[in-house]
Amino acid sequence: MSVLPYLAAGWIFLIGVYGLVTSRNLIHAVGCLTVTQSSTYVLLVAIGYRRGGTAPVFSDLPPGARVVDPVVQALALTDIVVGATVTALLLALVVQLRKRHGTVDPDKLAELRG
Repeated sequence: MSVLPYLAAGWIFLIGVYGLVTSRNLIHAVGCLTVTQSSTYVLLVAIGYRRGGTAPVFSDLPPGARVVDPVVQALALTDIVVGATVTALLLALVVQLRKRHGTVDPDKLAELRG
């Protein structure tokens, strides 16, 4: 098993977190959060991969054949759907903030400070 997909997932995660930390625009922050979440797709695919494995359709496979894990594939699809939903919700909130306060800069939103 190769360590390359795990390193790629970690690198994508770090790029997204760096963008979140250095962002001065809420739309940019939402995009960086999406990049950070996309690292989980790579991680789930790396976990579910089996060398020489086939699709988990058991009608024509001999007993003892290597198959990939269908649960990890279902988790990856669920992660994609949840990520798209969260991104859409956050972008809608940013649009409403822009309409009400006229800016998407977190430092200029004085009403949000506690």
